[in-house]
Amino acid sequence: MKERMTLERLTGIVAFARAASSGSFTAAARSLSVSPSAVSRTIGRLERQLGVRLFSRTTRSLTLTAEGQALHDRALQLLQAAEEVVQSAAAARLEPAGVLKVAASMPIGVRLLAPALPEFHRRHPKVRVDLRLGDRFVNLVEEGIDVAVRIGHLADSGLVSRGLARTRIGAFASPAYLARRGVPAHPEDLRDHDCVSFRYQASGQVMAWSFRVGRRIVEFRPDASMVVDASDAIAEVLAAGGGIGLLGSFIAEPYVERGLLRPVLGRFAIDGAPITAVWPESRRASPNARAFIAYLSEVFAPLASDGVGEPAGAAPAGMSAGAQPAPAPSAASRSRRNSAKA
Repeated sequence: MKERMTLERLTGIVAFARAASSGSFTAAARSLSVSPSAVSRTIGRLERQLGVRLFSRTTRSLTLTAEGQALHDRALQLLQAAEEVVQSAAAARLEPAGVLKVAASMPIGVRLLAPALPEFHRRHPKVRVDLRLGDRFVNLVEEGIDVAVRIGHLADSGLVSRGLARTRIGAFASPAYLARRGVPAHPEDLRDHDCVSFRYQASGQVMAWSFRVGRRIVEFRPDASMVVDASDAIAEVLAAGGGIGLLGSFIAEPYVERGLLRPVLGRFAIDGAPITAVWPESRRASPNARAFIAYLSEVFAPLASDGVGEPAGAAPAGMSAGAQPAPAPSAASRSRRNSAKA
């Protein structure tokens, strides 16, 4: 005789699926808006009811047992089916209302999404936005995310997507640093400068610097004086005179407008990775998701025509054509340019 599914057991399966997907009780608790101890107790109760251990626990790791892996695969199917039931009911509602869960990386969330949320709320006052920022990869279906904004080329994940913009990646430095050390005229000149590089938090790898030289894309990793794993922190280091670093245009723009940073090597700048909105198939008909995705197209439209990091001779974004000229190139830079012409 089959046992009936109780609310307690269903709650345990949900908590278990979130913990298994995120790799920790703490992350699962955060996604469920409960305490880690509540998640631990719920999963422990489920294990006793089923008579199996679902996790191998140590002080530093949480890994699935063979029984746990089998249950996890089925639990994800259950959660996806439940989400489709909820979204089907929501689609019958014409006016956006209720909770909208949005995920994005920290730079995108802080610089672009957060300032735009008040206007979205004014247009759709019945929607409560739950914005979740971080650099870890989020599984939208498992964590109940309605819409995510991602930077980079997307893997074939089965998600629905819409391109929003492309970042423009350029080199920047403070006016004080450039006055002190000179302005590089070519990417080769960076060897004579203090460079500030970015390290990916997920992989620990240091990002390569890319420039368009003629018809070629040149990539290299400079001997950096500093390596930082947050783009906003790099902007602050550069504004304080720490050297030259690469930034996305949407991060650099407010610093350029305030005169804290100047674009350099603008004619060698490249278009960076695409910025894309993604959402599960189950959200396709959701009024909340549809309204937010349409709004994102407005928010990101300026990125398609930003002028931050323009070629030499053009007035950088946020500066008038009559702005003060850049300091002269460094002596080492002039020497190499003259040698090249000889």
